[in-house]
Amino acid sequence: MKLFPQHTKKQEFDPENYTPVIRVSICTGEKVAGFKDKNTGQIREVMLIRSDRDIQLFREKYNITDKIAKVY
Repeated sequence: MKLFPQHTKKQEFDPENYTPVIRVSICTGEKVAGFKDKNTGQIREVMLIRSDRDIQLFREKYNITDKIAKVY
């Protein structure tokens, strides 16, 4: 039993204007999930990725079924 269970509240993003991405640092290997604006190329960071479970939570939270691109 977890003391503080994570609740995944479904949230929406605009797939016409944003693409889900995982930004990976070349130096440290740190991974951050977010959304890349198709018009400007800016990335809005949403959550830190520490394990595969975090990627699964990101997919569930934003209802992402497609492949998530990695940006270095």
